[in-house]
Amino acid sequence: MNIKLLVSDKIADEGIKILQEQGYEVTRGWDIPKSDLPKVIGNYNVLIVRSATKVRGELLDNAKNLKIIGRAGEGLDNVDYERAKQMGIMLVNTPHISYISVSELAIGHMIALSRNIVQGTQSLREGKWEKDKLMGTELNGKTLGVIGCGFIGKDVERLALALGMKVIVVEECVHDRFVPLAEMLPKADFITLHVPLTPKTRYLLSTKEFDLMKKGVRIVDCSRGGVIDQEALYQALVTGKVAGAALDVFEEEPPKNNKLLTLPNVIATPHMGAQTFEAQHRASIQIANNIIDAVEKLKL
Repeated sequence: MNIKLLVSDKIADEGIKILQEQGYEVTRGWDIPKSDLPKVIGNYNVLIVRSATKVRGELLDNAKNLKIIGRAGEGLDNVDYERAKQMGIMLVNTPHISYISVSELAIGHMIALSRNIVQGTQSLREGKWEKDKLMGTELNGKTLGVIGCGFIGKDVERLALALGMKVIVVEECVHDRFVPLAEMLPKADFITLHVPLTPKTRYLLSTKEFDLMKKGVRIVDCSRGGVIDQEALYQALVTGKVAGAALDVFEEEPPKNNKLLTLPNVIATPHMGAQTFEAQHRASIQIANNIIDAVEKLKL
């Protein structure tokens, strides 16, 4: 079978080269408008995406020849997983490839929050010298609540301990070193989330959870939009219950007219946790090899 493969979100050239060397017909399709993908998807047997392409609805309706969907990244929440399975489409991804990049960004956000780095840069660009106004706090000696003990959560814990922080880890599994969410929330000075978006984790932090937190807590989310109730977070930031939030993810991406982005105590990045040369290099090679394995398994 002549494998026709569409890469709708850009991956590193190394992965594309591996696929081409396998004899696949690879289309670099990241410049195709996402709204046009349903018109062309019927021509392809394999689709590779990252986060931007939403594989659901009309796109799947028209994917008559699609056999494999590969996501160069963690999770599959931008794919209608159940629908794809019903259609007999195999799904593969690259778990754990970007955990170092994501954990470093989470720590970077934590430092930026505690030392008002973004606000300091912005005020200088406005011709202001607000040294006294931008008083910060040290991470050393503070308590960090880590929600999620996967590869990213564990690496964040490692980095936080190196900074002299005390770390409390929350996880769904039962283990002596993990504590329940309700036990961690009143103790943490900083909270960082590293869980997938599932029905169980949606709005994991909402009004009830914010009420349990200590006043002045700072929150970092480099996981998935939707694990935090954004309206509840907004209210907690306005009242001062939450001193600051750093967000790499949003329920709607790109965010449109998001109230959180109007607040001075919110800093944000455009879902770029895995956006490093190293992580993208690893992800492109891994997804290419996973696609080749899937093609062989399906005997296409």
